[in-house]
Amino acid sequence: MTAWPPEALHRIAASDDLHIAPFREDGATLGTPTWIWSVAVDGDLYVRAYNGRNSRWYHAALSQRAGRITAAGSTRDVTFEPCEGPLNDRVDEAYRAKYGSSPYLQAMIGARARAATIRITPRTCESGRRGAAMLRTGGSQS
Repeated sequence: MTAWPPEALHRIAASDDLHIAPFREDGATLGTPTWIWSVAVDGDLYVRAYNGRNSRWYHAALSQRAGRITAAGSTRDVTFEPCEGPLNDRVDEAYRAKYGSSPYLQAMIGARARAATIRITPRTCESGRRGAAMLRTGGSQS
């Protein structure tokens, strides 16, 4: 897993403009960018689906495991990984700290959205369709 450069993660976490676009089923075409809240915890970037596991972008992110985000004035190719367990408590804390005054906060730290927590990491493989397919299947590109 590739780590976020600290300055880039700080800019993304401080902004409120993250758009997420997982690949479509063909592994090459990006889906429609969706605006979503993001938070940083322990050097990693996390997002949650407001509509929980029923969200289309969430299904695409889990299925394809790769896509693109645009945030804080930059666009990055990324990978997606589901997150469960005690880490969600830390993600809740980060959501409270960043979005505490929002009327949508309770939904984003509730069971539905919490069950749809995704870790986003920068993608080092830039080889298009083959790279996305390898990321989905866990294969290597030798």
